[in-house]
Amino acid sequence: MILYPAIDLKDGQAVRLVHGDMDKATVFNDDPAAQARAFVEAGCEWLHLVDLNGAFAGEPVNAAPVAAILKSCDVPAQLGGGIRDMATIEMWLSKGLQRVILGTVAVENPDLVREAAKAFPGHVAVGIDARNGRVATKGWATETDVDATDLAKSFEDAGVAAIIYTDINRDGAMGGPNIPATQALAEAVDIPVIASGGVSSLDDLTALKATGVISGAISGRALYDGAIDLASALAALKG
Repeated sequence: MILYPAIDLKDGQAVRLVHGDMDKATVFNDDPAAQARAFVEAGCEWLHLVDLNGAFAGEPVNAAPVAAILKSCDVPAQLGGGIRDMATIEMWLSKGLQRVILGTVAVENPDLVREAAKAFPGHVAVGIDARNGRVATKGWATETDVDATDLAKSFEDAGVAAIIYTDINRDGAMGGPNIPATQALAEAVDIPVIASGGVSSLDDLTALKATGVISGAISGRALYDGAIDLASALAALKG
């Protein structure tokens, strides 16, 4: 199971939110590229990046810090937030991003997901952010009636590389991930599922790995707060 350290970008800084609330942002590093390098030096195999402003704006806002991270780090990175058209997908992949994460458009324009996954095999993931099992879009500000599992199943034949499943109620709250819901989603589809939201201890990581069906986990606040030591966690997941 791959551990993805998260760098959430707001106004050019690395921050963490609680329950996705932009008014509850804690700044952890005003140099996101330096933060990324620290994660890489600790041994991470991937980076997970989110353009929080972009998620609300519907277009890239934190392009400069993302570009700086891509330029200074030699591990693959995935990015979500504000990626809603083919031109933006092509732009990021041309800059060395390994994987784009399509969230809002997966609900509003699923044909774009299919088109992108076909055009760029292995480089397109779907981000499913859910509150009480229902998908939320546009930076989690818009509630939908779309069931998270139904949405995931609709992309079974699209060739997407992964599904990043975030339980919004757990995100940034340090209360542990929603393992039953994430495991159920992973068992419902053949697409690799990455868990996000609430991953706050080594026990959480080992429990996710123990399901045998979850391919990765994203953690942010716990790494910044020191609740998870990245090097130790990476070693434990390899063991």
